[in-house]
Amino acid sequence: MSTITRRTISTFVGASLLAMAGISLASPSFAADKINVGALRFTSHSASFVAFERGYFKEQGLDVTFKFFQAAQPMAVAIASGDVDFGVTAISGGLINLANKGAIKVIGGALHEEAGIDGQMILVSKKAFDAGLTKPSMLKGHSYGITQAGSSFHYMAHKIAQKEGFAGSDIKVKPLQKVGAIIGALKSGQIDAWSIVPHIAKGLAKSKKVMIIGKVADYIPDYQVTTVFTSADNAANKKDLVKRFLTAFSKGADDFNAALVDKTAGDQAAEDMVKLIHKYVYTSRPYEKAAPSIRNGAMRINKNAKLNVTNVKDQLAWFQSEGLVSKDITIDTLVDGSFVETY
Repeated sequence: MSTITRRTISTFVGASLLAMAGISLASPSFAADKINVGALRFTSHSASFVAFERGYFKEQGLDVTFKFFQAAQPMAVAIASGDVDFGVTAISGGLINLANKGAIKVIGGALHEEAGIDGQMILVSKKAFDAGLTKPSMLKGHSYGITQAGSSFHYMAHKIAQKEGFAGSDIKVKPLQKVGAIIGALKSGQIDAWSIVPHIAKGLAKSKKVMIIGKVADYIPDYQVTTVFTSADNAANKKDLVKRFLTAFSKGADDFNAALVDKTAGDQAAEDMVKLIHKYVYTSRPYEKAAPSIRNGAMRINKNAKLNVTNVKDQLAWFQSEGLVSKDITIDTLVDGSFVETY
C-alpha cells in the first residue's frame, strides 16, 4: 500500500475545494476566432457547409457565421470592406480591381471542371431552341444572361465565342444582377442563352422551358471555376488564421468529393451528404424534390484547395483584353500562392 503523505492530502483537499467552487484545474480554454464566410446557396459551396456542420471549423478554432450572396462581385466588395473574412466564388472584374487596390487575395482553388464529371452547361430558352439555336456555334447574334459585366458568366460567353471563331462582342450579354433574375428571363424567353453549374442546369432542363446545348468544359478545359479568397490583410498578417480556414475547408471538400463525386464513401454517406447540403441549397423544396438536383450537380472541389494558376492567368488576361481591369495587374497582385499547391 502506498504511503499517504501530508502533501498528498493537501493536494486532494485543495482540488476538492476548487471543484466545489466551480474552478477547473484543466488548462484554460481559448475563445474561437469569429469569422464570417461568404457563400452562395449552390451545391458548389458545399465544402464550407460540410466543414461547418461536421465541426471541422470548430476543430480549427473558428466560430463561423455564413453570409449569403446572389452574385460574385458583391461578395468581393464585402471581403474588401471587412464584412466577410473568407469567400468562395468565381473570379470577377470587381474582385481583380479590389486586389489591385491591395484589398483582396486569392488563396486557393475550389470548384473545378474535370473531364468525365458533369460541369457547367450551356443553356438556351425553349423559344430560342425552337427558332434554331441548337448548338453553341449558333450563339452569334443572340442574347446571353450574365450577372454583371466582368462576371464569370461574361468570361464564359466570350470563351465560347472565341473557340467558335467569332468575336465575343457578337454575343449580346445582358447584365441582370442576380442568378434568380437570369433564370426567370431564360425560362420566359426574354434572353436566349446562359451557362451555369449542373445542379441548376439539369433542374431547369426538366422544366422543358430550357434546353441544354453544350458544356463549358469543351470551351474552357481545366477551368478553375471558383476560388477561395480573403482580405490582403488576412493573407499577409493572419497566416495562421488563413491556414486553419483552408484546413477545415479542405476537410469538408474531401467528404463532399468522396460522397458525391468519386462515390467511394458508400450509399449512406451520399444520402447523409445530400441531407446536409439541403439545409443550405434548395431549402424551399421538399427533400425528395431537391435531392436529385443536389446529387446530379456534384462537381469536383479541389483537394487541399489546390489552385490552377494557369487558368487564373487566362481569366486575368481576358479581363485585361476587355478593358475591365488594368493591364498592369500581375498574377502576383491577384494570387498569394504561399498557402496551397499551385499549377
